[in-house]
Amino acid sequence: MRIGAVPTLADVQLYTAHPGSGLWRLADEQGDDAPPPYWAYQWAGGLALARHFFEHPDLVRGRCLLDLGSGSGLVAIAALKVGASSAIAAEIDPNAVAAIGLNAALNGVRLAVLADDVLDGPPPDVDLVAVGDLFYASDLAGRVTGFLDRCLAAGIEVLVGDPGRPSLPLSRLRPVAAYDVPDVGMAGGGGRGAVYAFGAKQP
Repeated sequence: MRIGAVPTLADVQLYTAHPGSGLWRLADEQGDDAPPPYWAYQWAGGLALARHFFEHPDLVRGRCLLDLGSGSGLVAIAALKVGASSAIAAEIDPNAVAAIGLNAALNGVRLAVLADDVLDGPPPDVDLVAVGDLFYASDLAGRVTGFLDRCLAAGIEVLVGDPGRPSLPLSRLRPVAAYDVPDVGMAGGGGRGAVYAFGAKQP
């Protein structure tokens, strides 16, 4: 892993995969059920959310954030760097959990890690939930949407970052901002990520 600045966010650094990392061996060693090392790459939705927090720090200043499906911890780290009072990174991949700790230390912030699948339970006691790039598969999107509905019912604000993946629930989303950011697999540019406010289902 190499330490590098996050695209469009010079104030954040992450441990990031490169061609010689050999990270896919982790999945091979853990068997067929091991998740791919998604956490080692930067995705457009997370980049858009992190950029949005830097450009609008009032959204998170003094508030507690849940970064759902945190991956590298980028969104939680960005929120803390611009004034969030606390942040919880929810992530089920044990390799990602380790990476989140390393990335938080690298950026001089402290966050809590929730290493459990929270999607079928009640939301934690937070002010804001940020969801980056979790709508890439229809079954997962359904579970995420159900969890976000419970967040709304508990009075928690929800922001979604996504480049427009097929299972994105557009009928529930209000566009807030869009940023030129690379998506996973892109070498430095050419992508675009949007930030949306997640809202209640219309009758």
